[in-house]
Amino acid sequence: MDNLQIGVLSCSGEECLGGTLARMATRMVMEENPDKVVTLCLPLYIAGGEEERSFARDYPVISVDGCSEYCAKRATIKFSGKVQDTLNITDIIDEDTALGKPVSMRDLTEEHYGMAEQIAEEIGKKVNFIVKK
Repeated sequence: MDNLQIGVLSCSGEECLGGTLARMATRMVMEENPDKVVTLCLPLYIAGGEEERSFARDYPVISVDGCSEYCAKRATIKFSGKVQDTLNITDIIDEDTALGKPVSMRDLTEEHYGMAEQIAEEIGKKVNFIVKK
């Protein structure tokens, strides 16, 4: 299990805050676990990126969705056949906030960073659960 890698496929939606928070949280988890966690690019994945899709067939993947459309989860299932675990950030922050107006990275507040940290903590729990299996 020492060489186990876990892919995190996060929302890429830029039309709402949820997508930004999903990507921020995924990055935080990846930085905390550089030897275990890799991020997969949803637009590339959907566009036919075979390296992304192949990884998701061979390794556990956690989808992180920014809204109830579950684009990351649905893409993983469609192109790679399985999702090890999934997280919809509206389970952590309220849906109105997740679907709210996008915020430029340079305009993020401490509150936004706090939300991203909460989401990252939940992703981290899922990563730890997979590692312990």
